[in-house]
Amino acid sequence: MAGQSDPQSSVFTAAEMEFLAEDEMIEIVPNMRMEPLNLISGDYGPFRPQIATQVPLWLAVALKKRGKCTVRPPEWMSIERLTQVLESERDSPKEFQPLPFHYIEISRLLFDHARDDIPDIYMVRSLIEDIRDVRFHKVESGLETISARTHAVKLKNLSAMEVNIVRPFVVRTLQSFYKHDSPEMIQQPVQMPTRQPQATDRGPRRDLRRR
Repeated sequence: MAGQSDPQSSVFTAAEMEFLAEDEMIEIVPNMRMEPLNLISGDYGPFRPQIATQVPLWLAVALKKRGKCTVRPPEWMSIERLTQVLESERDSPKEFQPLPFHYIEISRLLFDHARDDIPDIYMVRSLIEDIRDVRFHKVESGLETISARTHAVKLKNLSAMEVNIVRPFVVRTLQSFYKHDSPEMIQQPVQMPTRQPQATDRGPRRDLRRR
């Protein structure tokens, strides 16, 4: 039907989600001396041994692979903080605890490329997986409440991965209801009132070459 969009067209792949997450800032501790990097996305540095600095995650991974730095895991990845989040998630069946929008992708990248910089990595990984499972279950439970009388869906504090899972299902369901009740309404695709990651053109910045 004219004007009707395919819900699946708004879904990002796992690789695309990680690519978007790589713009998140993270702290590193260089073990080398290097002048500032003037890149398309911004200026980073100067880099001095044992002096912490903030860089995008993609740059942290690139330097880590070359043995040029150690990565400081973000505060929310501590066992104490993750335990607190998990308990709150379990105690609040209808609410989502605030976490970084790309918490799943950030943790996955750090597990893959900076595992030796994460204290108690196995416990941290287990807690994040538990948090993810609890939140996904709440998402599923929330979707079960959608009915023909639903005109909007509000799910606060969802992460990028959770939004990616929810969006096509909600769009398809609401379109089905609207088509059944008022065929003319299907001309306007339903838009979810949630944050959607915006891909940016990074150009050749990953070559780490200066302008």
